[in-house]
Parts: sequence; structure tokens; C-alpha cells
Amino acid sequence: MSQASEKSFADLHLHTNFSDGTFTPEELAARGAKVGLAAMSLTDHDTVEGAERMAAACREHGIEFISGTELTAELEHTELHLLGYFIDTQNPKLLAELKKFQAVRQSRIHEMVEKLNKVNIPLKAEAVFALANCRSPGRPHVGRALVEAGYCKNLDEAFDRFLKRHRPAFVPKHKISARDAIGLIHGAGGLAVLAHPGLNRNDAMIPPLVDQGLDGIECFHTKHTPAASERYLAIAARHNLLVTGGSDCHGFSKGKPLIGTVKLAGQYLNKLKDAHRAKSSNPQSAIAPRAVQEPTVLTANPQ
Repeated sequence: MSQASEKSFADLHLHTNFSDGTFTPEELAARGAKVGLAAMSLTDHDTVEGAERMAAACREHGIEFISGTELTAELEHTELHLLGYFIDTQNPKLLAELKKFQAVRQSRIHEMVEKLNKVNIPLKAEAVFALANCRSPGRPHVGRALVEAGYCKNLDEAFDRFLKRHRPAFVPKHKISARDAIGLIHGAGGLAVLAHPGLNRNDAMIPPLVDQGLDGIECFHTKHTPAASERYLAIAARHNLLVTGGSDCHGFSKGKPLIGTVKLAGQYLNKLKDAHRAKSSNPQSAIAPRAVQEPTVLTANPQ
């Protein structure tokens, strides 16, 4: 695995139509090439189905591909998302657990549709599943189905009127414990990274996650301000955690495609790869050293 140059960039948080994105893996890789990415990671929710196609598409464009997924977890009743990087996408335990998560997601669609029907929105679950056309459907698919059926003008309205917490059709996500999620990622040979911590608004959860084996923090994210990125770089340095970053692009699902708007500098990616190599060579040992950049760096491109 070659090292990225200091001037190359990665986007390590991306979604396709195998979960709640709108791009195919091939479309996503092509857009990555267009914005000059040297490395990309596909982190679809609760699935690795798109990994093989994404890897092949990245190869065609000369882009390094890093396998990944995004799991919804919980720590002390607080929801959080964990990104798993360099996972073995054929790991039997991982695949078995993802299959369970997908079944719960499909049941959740039925529950949301039933709630919509109770408030006189005659949407059918079959319409949502047809639109989603994947094993890992979610709220955005229900929102898009509401828009396509003419019940809402756009996705924001669908969420604001029906799908957000405390709205008529809200159904909580299935969550596993953070410890179990980290263990699942580690068991598949991967590194566990806390996604967009700024959206959690609960930095106190980070030390317990470190105690449970967390490997890194997504310091750079579309919804992180420069001040937030600085804060998480400082936290990463304090706890000897890896630094990652990504756009969290969902294609056109959430407006303008975000791919490439967050470009993680090669030096951060290299440290992530070094940590993975260290873990792979001695999976029973802690990942060390896990050095990160100084917290004075305010952007994903520290030049």
C-alpha cells in the first residue's frame, strides 16, 4: 500500500445508492476523479454491498480505494455514528450483523409508512422500497418517496413535517452499543472512527469511547466549522487518536453533491494507513504510535 503524497487528498466519508446516496459507485468514483481525489472510502450505512463495484471504479480512475461502512451506535442513550475503515468486506461476522441491521431498517420503513397512513398520507411501503432499491433503506428514502408522490415539495419539508424527531412519522433507529460496534469493526480488521462529532454536541462521550477502543475522530466534515475542526484536532492529539475527514456526500439526496468539499490531506491518510498496517501485523496489540497533527491546523489541507 503506497503512501499518499503530502499534496494529495482524500474524501473518506461517501455514500452511494447502496444506502441513502443517489450516485452509483461508478458515478461517485468519476466525480472523485473530476475533483482530483487521490483516495476515496465508501461508507454506506449498514452495508458493504457497493464495495466491490466502488473498488473497480476507483481502479479505473487511478484512485486508491479504502473499504468502509457507517454503523449507528449508542453510548449512554446518545446516538453516534462510527465509521469502519479497511474492513474485510467478506468477514462472516460483519456480514451476518449487517444483515440483521438491514432487516431492522426494512421494518422501520414499514413502521414509518404506517404512521404516515395514520395522518392521512396514503404512501405505500412498496413505493419506498422501489425507490430505495437497496437492502439498507432509511428515512431519506421515505422523504424522497413523499416528494415523488407530491405530498411534499422537497426533502427538507418531508423531514420537517413528518420524519424528524417528534414528528408524526418518526421512528427511532436501531442502535447497537458503541462497544459492540467498535468490536465488530475491529473483528473485521478495521479501524473505528467517530463520525462528525460536532453533530453529536457531546464531546464528553469521547473519552469513554477511547476506553472502548476508538481509533480516531473525523475532525474534518462539511458541517464542522474551522473552530470545531480545531477543537477535535486538539482532542485527537490529547487522546492519541487518528484524524480523518470527509464530505459525507449523499449525491443529490441532500441538495448539491458535496464530494470533494472536504479534502483530507495525504499526511493524515498516511497515518491512518500506518495504523492499519500496525494493527494488521499485530492485531492483539494496541495501535501505537497514533500521532496526529498539531491542533493549530484548522483545515483538512494544512498547507
